[in-house]
Amino acid sequence: MRENRTWGLRRALGFFCRLAAMALTAALLTGCSLGGKEQPTLEAGEYWVYYLNASGTRLVPYAYHPQAAEPEQLIAELMDQIRSVPADLDCQPPLSERVVYQNCRWEDQVLYLYFDANYTTMKTDQEILCRAALTLMLTQVQGVEYINIYCGDQPLMDSNQNPVGMLAASDFIMGTSNVNSYEKEELTLYFADESGTLLVPERREAIHDINTSSMEQLIVEQLIEGPQGEGHLRVLPEGLKVLNLTVNDSVCYINFDAAFLDGVADVSEYVPIYAIVNSLTELTTVTRVRILVNGSQDVMFRDIVSLNTAFERNTEYMQEDQDL
Repeated sequence: MRENRTWGLRRALGFFCRLAAMALTAALLTGCSLGGKEQPTLEAGEYWVYYLNASGTRLVPYAYHPQAAEPEQLIAELMDQIRSVPADLDCQPPLSERVVYQNCRWEDQVLYLYFDANYTTMKTDQEILCRAALTLMLTQVQGVEYINIYCGDQPLMDSNQNPVGMLAASDFIMGTSNVNSYEKEELTLYFADESGTLLVPERREAIHDINTSSMEQLIVEQLIEGPQGEGHLRVLPEGLKVLNLTVNDSVCYINFDAAFLDGVADVSEYVPIYAIVNSLTELTTVTRVRILVNGSQDVMFRDIVSLNTAFERNTEYMQEDQDL
């Protein structure tokens, strides 16, 4: 690590948030299976270091007791450790051996990690898990709330060539007792075009917990999160809550809170409906969608669209010559 790296101020709020995150991480990992044994809780001074299992499909947590205490030295030691798998662990490092870790800098609560351009040559599955391993490990350090990965002095980009940006532990820990239960999925979602009258597709990668959420739930959550593509408009209001979601006989029932009726002013009334329907029917498990608001189907959306029906996939509102 370079001597001139920037180390940000330790904020009191960040300190207490980090303590809470560390406690949550330890709690979530308690009881995880590792080599047939119960994963122990962390002892004082220990940190979780994450490796890939032998097949490269899942993360394996390992309790490590570093020698360093100061944050700068601690980060350097953890970065060394994650590239060196303990002899008693049948695992591999999350970073490809071709990837060179160059240095880091710390500004406020964000730790910027710099790798050479070989970082982008890792297979997609490995890179996604590598992000998780680095984030979960380094956000245990007091004062580090987020990490941001750079490759050859350029920010890490997602599959849509948008910057991945800041990563937090909460992006990868999603209320499960098994840290190995999340997987990468590639989704096709539909958002509004610049005119707000047609649907345009977005292909994106998302990680979800297979134990606590379904693919249908993941798709709806990603729609609420909003578009990433340039010129694409959101179709669902920010802060919208999914009260319940079930699938029965290929029909997906989604129960939103009343915020759904607020809609998005810049898009036509049918665009949000078929953004949901067409995104969900990309799955083989869904052929129709029923939308409820606070448990009721007897609702008019924007005084035009009756929700008292089972919506099927509709290409009428799809932009022609779509390129995924």
